[in-house]
Amino acid sequence: MNLQEIVKELSLDVLSGHQFDMDVNCGYVSDILSDVMAKSPKSALWITNQTHENILALVYFKSLCGIILPEGLLLDESSLNIAKEKSILVFSTQAAAFDVAGRLYELGLRGRTSALA
Repeated sequence: MNLQEIVKELSLDVLSGHQFDMDVNCGYVSDILSDVMAKSPKSALWITNQTHENILALVYFKSLCGIILPEGLLLDESSLNIAKEKSILVFSTQAAAFDVAGRLYELGLRGRTSALA
């Protein structure tokens, strides 16, 4: 699914980045950075409550599409500046992580294993 469609459908607030014309292969939800490092697939859209700059390194290192911060979470100023400098896509929404994952599933995205599909 195209990221631009996802941003529109979920009414995501764009905190950083501008390149939305890319395909998202799946979604991934975790707040444990080592879990994301080991298990998140390339081109995934990551939902997390973490807001520190280490999440940006993971997006960059793992070639993830971007990050969705639920429940109105925002990056601190230093992290936001890094995200902007590296053109890392970071989004925010008032919706809970569970609801965001559900909406992505409704739109056709699946997790890395698609065990429930």
